[in-house]
Amino acid sequence: MGNIYVISDLHFGHVNMALFRGFKDVFEHDETIIRNWNNTVGRKDTVWILGDITMEKTEHYYRLDCLNGYKKVVLGNHDRPQHTAELLKYVNNAGGMVDYKGSVLTHCPIHPSEFERYNKNIHGHVHENTLPDERYVNVCCEVVNYTPVLLKSLLTN
Repeated sequence: MGNIYVISDLHFGHVNMALFRGFKDVFEHDETIIRNWNNTVGRKDTVWILGDITMEKTEHYYRLDCLNGYKKVVLGNHDRPQHTAELLKYVNNAGGMVDYKGSVLTHCPIHPSEFERYNKNIHGHVHENTLPDERYVNVCCEVVNYTPVLLKSLLTN
């Protein structure tokens, strides 16, 4: 069994997001994510993608085949339920939030009252707007340099 990583908000094929993030075009954006991912993640590793694979479209799911490792998805607000069957052709699992060793993996940050049940919330959705509370850990692409992060390193801090 390999390592477990997390990342969020890939937004493959989303031109406006690529430009907003400072890339010259969507190709450079997508290729940067793929290159960084494959330089970090091995074939036996697992990556939890915490939502927003694309921007409500299935046409860029094929990019997931370029990524090393086992891919598990916590669906985000731009991942359409009616697209799940197509998404499952490219990933190993897709569903809702995941309880992981006392922490919770989500797309959107959880309500603060949920910390009665969880130690940390590993999440995406807010892009570079990291929340000012150490219990929230933002793994949006732009926060983690477009590179999956080792999950255990986030849980020990």
